[in-house]
Amino acid sequence: MAIRILIHGSNGRMGVAIKESCDADPDVVASAGVDLDTELTLDEAIDHCDAVIDFSLHAITTSVVESCLLHHKKLVIGTTGHDDGELAAIREASEKLPIVFAPNYSVGVNTLFWLTRRATEILGTEFDLEVIEMHHRHKVDAPSGTARRLAEILAEVRELDYAKDMRHGREGIVGARTQDEIGIHSMRGGDVVGDHTVVYANTGERIELSHKASSRSTFANGAVRAAKWVQEKEPGLYDMQDVLGLK
Repeated sequence: MAIRILIHGSNGRMGVAIKESCDADPDVVASAGVDLDTELTLDEAIDHCDAVIDFSLHAITTSVVESCLLHHKKLVIGTTGHDDGELAAIREASEKLPIVFAPNYSVGVNTLFWLTRRATEILGTEFDLEVIEMHHRHKVDAPSGTARRLAEILAEVRELDYAKDMRHGREGIVGARTQDEIGIHSMRGGDVVGDHTVVYANTGERIELSHKASSRSTFANGAVRAAKWVQEKEPGLYDMQDVLGLK
């Protein structure tokens, strides 16, 4: 029997792409689509699904989590930009519910996460670290969840403090770059689906790891893959690295 997927945020760019991905996959069916402007509500539709894929707004995620807990539904979260309280609610819910929560569901981007960790381990502390991302003009949060995760990986490997050592753009007389800072820069314009680059710069050489997305289908296919994977999982907080077996 096909896995029934409820798409929360169904009228957004990612919601439309996920519906197309479901339609192309014989193992799943889009049982319902819910958005701010649909007559159907999440509570009305959730009984008729096996998993919820949420690509909506960060402020709404907590209510989605609560509904999934109440109805015992698996959850895949692709929404980004959550504050500390919203993140805490997701972590708490994962003690009772299997949740896949990832900043990016692309197989290529998750390979970039893995390569970033390995490259940072190999290159050591001599290289300066910068992250650059670009998205379409309609994206509301910055930096992107993917760029933040890349910076977090850099900070983890170098044993730095993300909150303290990030430099979100630079302006004015900021002084010479310190060895510990990680620069992160967000560009917005046009219809760019998503570009991410990690830069390692040293005297005499520079290494760049990049991923450029030209279609949302790569993210949608990954989210559907995660919804299928999480069906047999015990409660816990998983990410796309778990889904792909990269851990």
